[in-house]
Amino acid sequence: MAKDRRAAGVGVIEETAEDTEQKAKKKRNNVKKIRESLLISKAELARKAGLSALTIDRIESGHNCRMDTKRKIILALGLRLVDKDQVFVAEQTPEDE
Repeated sequence: MAKDRRAAGVGVIEETAEDTEQKAKKKRNNVKKIRESLLISKAELARKAGLSALTIDRIESGHNCRMDTKRKIILALGLRLVDKDQVFVAEQTPEDE
């Protein structure tokens, strides 16, 4: 029965180009990769940055955050502010495209 539904296209969600673009835009940081390479838990990073673990989780899953939050995370990871592009990918402006 499930095979018949797939063949008929029933219940199948197709990913549009717009969905793919939104996913690509959403994952614009390396916080999780850097945190894990330093063997730091989300809770520990949150404590060092003065943020909640939920905020760290949201940022690692690609949600946007304020500049002040980015600054706190960069410093809590033991990096300098000039290293911001290693943590947060610079956003493209229409002029860059």
